[in-house]
Amino acid sequence: MLLNTTSSIIKNSVRCFSSSLNPATTAVFVCDIQDKFKNHIYGFNNMVNTASKMCKIANQFKIPIIVTEQNPKAFGKTVKEIDISKAALVQEKSKFSMMTPEIKELIHKRFNTKSVIICGLESHVCILQTTLDLLKDGIDVYVLADGVSSINKAEIDVARKRCMMSGANVTSTESILFQLLGDAKNPNFKFANRLIKETKETTKEAMNCFVKDLYK
Repeated sequence: MLLNTTSSIIKNSVRCFSSSLNPATTAVFVCDIQDKFKNHIYGFNNMVNTASKMCKIANQFKIPIIVTEQNPKAFGKTVKEIDISKAALVQEKSKFSMMTPEIKELIHKRFNTKSVIICGLESHVCILQTTLDLLKDGIDVYVLADGVSSINKAEIDVARKRCMMSGANVTSTESILFQLLGDAKNPNFKFANRLIKETKETTKEAMNCFVKDLYK
């Protein structure tokens, strides 16, 4: 019985990821990056910079952006530093997971989503629960290690490791960018090169803030 259970856990947690990502079947989730959380979330500005960069990438590659706002009457709207003007959906929610009935219908029926890139907060609550729900639906999940956070720094590492153990891919925004490109001959390569140069310092700050202790 124990052997069967262990085998089941291993089977469910090991997923094979391609070296490239297909923009046509990918979505970007921006989770609850709202005004009132600014003074409470660890590395908030670094997380915002990463989310902003990811949205620029999504818009360039024509990847749908799906945004949630947790009780916006209490916590405000998505911060203005992140351009969500072209988002496919901006939805209020009370549920912790982003996988509301409306979003599930959107990604499965309208976009035929196979992969989701997720950033936002909090790592151990909404990000984790969204990741688990997506994996349950058979969708590959890419959690941005430089783009998720929590009030307590220690929660971030616990959540990212749990996401990995559950079958998600924890990666960086720049790594995702190159997976979307796949080839230096991609027409978006010049855009990518320019963006990397423009965001060099903020990328370094976000990586130092969130990622340097990930595998300790």
